[in-house]
Amino acid sequence: MNKHGFYRIAAAIPQVRVAEVDYNLEQIKSQIDNAAKKNVQVICFPELSVTAYTCGDLFFQAALINATEKGILNILAETKNIPVTFILGAPVVHNSKLYNCALVCRSGVLLGVIPKVHLPNYNEFYEKRWFEPYEQDTTASEIIYAGQTTAFGTNLLFDFGRGKFAVEICEDLWSVIPPSSYHVTAGAHLVFNLSASNELTGKQQYVKSLLAQQSARCIAGYVYASAGFGESSTDVVYSGNAYIYENGRLLAESERFKMEEQMVISEADIELIEAERRKNTTFTSRKADNVYRTVLLPAECNDNSVQLLRSVNPTPFIPCSENYGESCEEIFSIQVAGLAKRVVHTSAKSLVIGVSGGLDSTLALLVCVKTADMLNLPREMVLGVAMSGFGTTGRTAGNALKLMKALNTGIREISIIPACEQHFRDIGHDPHLHDVTYENTQARERTQILMDLANSTGGLVVGTGDMSELALGWATYNGDHISMYGVNAGIPKTLVRHLIKWVSENHVDKGAGAVMADILATPVSPELLPAGSGGQMTQFTEDLIGPYELHDFFLYYMLRYGFSPSKIFFLARHAFSGKYDNDVILKWIKVFYARFFSQQYKRSCLPDGPKVGSVNLSPRGDWRMPSDAGADIWLKDV
Repeated sequence: MNKHGFYRIAAAIPQVRVAEVDYNLEQIKSQIDNAAKKNVQVICFPELSVTAYTCGDLFFQAALINATEKGILNILAETKNIPVTFILGAPVVHNSKLYNCALVCRSGVLLGVIPKVHLPNYNEFYEKRWFEPYEQDTTASEIIYAGQTTAFGTNLLFDFGRGKFAVEICEDLWSVIPPSSYHVTAGAHLVFNLSASNELTGKQQYVKSLLAQQSARCIAGYVYASAGFGESSTDVVYSGNAYIYENGRLLAESERFKMEEQMVISEADIELIEAERRKNTTFTSRKADNVYRTVLLPAECNDNSVQLLRSVNPTPFIPCSENYGESCEEIFSIQVAGLAKRVVHTSAKSLVIGVSGGLDSTLALLVCVKTADMLNLPREMVLGVAMSGFGTTGRTAGNALKLMKALNTGIREISIIPACEQHFRDIGHDPHLHDVTYENTQARERTQILMDLANSTGGLVVGTGDMSELALGWATYNGDHISMYGVNAGIPKTLVRHLIKWVSENHVDKGAGAVMADILATPVSPELLPAGSGGQMTQFTEDLIGPYELHDFFLYYMLRYGFSPSKIFFLARHAFSGKYDNDVILKWIKVFYARFFSQQYKRSCLPDGPKVGSVNLSPRGDWRMPSDAGADIWLKDV
């Protein structure tokens, strides 16, 4: 296992010939050899893969049963020096009954035999004709098979050091309470399913939905291998479906109806599964109906040089493509619903918002306008305030006014320069000294204007700051840090862009959309330092604190799963390969942790704002951290 908790797993679909055990085991052995070359640690084969699933009444024949046991004996000998755990499907006789079983093997040892519990007996499936359904036994049952004495039963957990896996077979998953539900509450992190599910129109999507739900419900990895080409097509066809899921997410899948053997490989993140289970209060260990037995696997070699095969999304906050529009609609609606409730509760007569021509204020203004529309209030009750300062450029100032006009909101233009200059005189600050006092004076002056306008118009100040800025403390305390309701508090910077673009395409006219397009193309800047001689920006936020896409990546994996900095760095290297080199990622992850810890005091007194995703920094909700916590452990890990 990789030191960061990644465990490489595979589902294989071998070519089979019905009742030709030696041929089938040759194909299986070839795939085990291939798995070893690819550093796979556990590989799962389909149900009854040693004989083929479609043998029918041949399962009554002693010749087939004896050949199966002999074949297992041979493959155990042939794989004695191969460090791969493999799971085969075979008919096994126990106490004079024939069971449809999974055999877990490793390094020449038969580690356990798991019988199928739920047998189909309808339509084209008549398993009860040949096999005995296994009734769970609280006793510790054993079996002598292929010359070895090993554990027999469904109550088996296989311990690979930092996690455990268990096995169920095909129809077990379709039952009201699948055995895997018990396996995971007993401690299994992974479940392997040996299946032989025939193809029907529309069935594949049903199976994928079932696998996604079960892996999510169990907060587990789920590996599914179903019979493929070579099975009898007398009445049905098998297409060779192989899937690897993790907590509801599809990691890898096979090609359907392929006539060659297949193997899909990915890594299960055991640390991620553990983190999810610790946070999920409904996932609790229970006293199982039968006592589980643990089988220890040989110690794994921690090969940390192996690159991940699974994909790592560099933008985890951005909705996935298949439901992108629906997700954007939902997020925007959450923001609107939160603000609408506050407007109704306070009987606010206005929504006062500072509009800078930047990303965050644009999104917040759009939320305000949509809220007014939803409440059947005139858009003029949204009072947009443009407050030019020492660093305001013509581009951003122009875009702010154009956007407010295009959206038909109320508009106020107020220069903060005279007030700031007076303040500098009052406190004895040299206005030519462009330090933190110079910058924060402007932010606090703007906030004072907004607050007083809200008082004079009977309204609320709507905050514009986003979650990425809150994580990094990139906000002036008691300046843009404060509002009466922060609609962007749960929105990271990378998502802000996507939401603005989506709103421009779905909720505004072409005029407003054109302005928003230019706002999206404008570099992120606080515009607190004087503009250049040509009126151009001189401050660029991402030059100062680093790329927001990196910081959002760090933030997501730190808060969502509690991963260590070294693991997040490992994931970032994989996710941003070819875009950022290791030194750049290392530089900015150090900045992230240093700022995240030192700036908690700003987050400890955040105004109210809606949560929209699984990561949030509200001190009343998802993130409760002391303001004076030390960052040494995290920085050392980096």
